[in-house]
Amino acid sequence: MREPELINPNEETRLVPLWSIAIAAAVFVLVEYYFWLVFPKTQHHVPPLGFRIYMNVSWGLLASLYFLMVGYVSKDAPRRAMSARFWMLICFVMPGGIGAVLYFLLRAPLVSKCPACGTHVQGDFHFCPQCNYQLTASCGNCFRTVRATDQFCTRCGHELESDQMPARLHLQGMGRRD
Repeated sequence: MREPELINPNEETRLVPLWSIAIAAAVFVLVEYYFWLVFPKTQHHVPPLGFRIYMNVSWGLLASLYFLMVGYVSKDAPRRAMSARFWMLICFVMPGGIGAVLYFLLRAPLVSKCPACGTHVQGDFHFCPQCNYQLTASCGNCFRTVRATDQFCTRCGHELESDQMPARLHLQGMGRRD
């Protein structure tokens, strides 16, 4: 597994990099310049003003969104132990946002570290594959994820009290961290 790039929880809101925001703003301005000043000179018949405003702003926002998405992928892919360059290329080259749709459909789950041994584990793992540390609360019968405060499994009805869930998971479910 690739080494994931960890981002501080405070920086999670900054998943769109500044370079991407700057390029998106420049692209918006360039599209508006083209549609307001260059394109009308080549037309024999100028469309109504309302239609021009709608089309100009729509195309500007669409082009800007394209570059914001490439920037988002550049920050999100390393958090998921995926190749940022490969997915940025896919998002940039595939027409009409198909690359971004593929990225969201095929992206790997977030990767975190096991608190016991430090191994990189996927977010949907219940146990660490190296040290068998229980990472999340799960039903002992069907092994589906449950909330630490649940008394019974919502899928199979198994009584969770008999599973001997670690006390730290009970505490996390009540909002406390140990």
